[in-house]
Amino acid sequence: REIFAYVVNLCKNGDHYWVFAHMTPSFGPDGTIVGFHSNRRVPHADALPKVQTLYRELRSIERAHASRAAGIQAAAARLQQILDDAGMTYSEYVFQLSHETTLLAAVS
Repeated sequence: REIFAYVVNLCKNGDHYWVFAHMTPSFGPDGTIVGFHSNRRVPHADALPKVQTLYRELRSIERAHASRAAGIQAAAARLQQILDDAGMTYSEYVFQLSHETTLLAAVS
């Protein structure tokens, strides 16, 4: 299934940059997934502080665990808790970040 996400990309020299990505599977003639396709856009600047704060929190949770798998599981549980508390799905949360920014820009 497709997903939209804010993604931090790391450069070879150690720099990084954020994108708003749309990722979707590519299907073969028999309907099986044969790969993935991603379109990336410049993210809304106003949404980035919220995304970066969440990213730092989840990375901190991941790093607090001895095994990578346990860290990822704990961070995923925290993200799900945030979504549950907000009463949103992941997709709704991601679009709400951009939507708030778009609404604010339209009013300004």
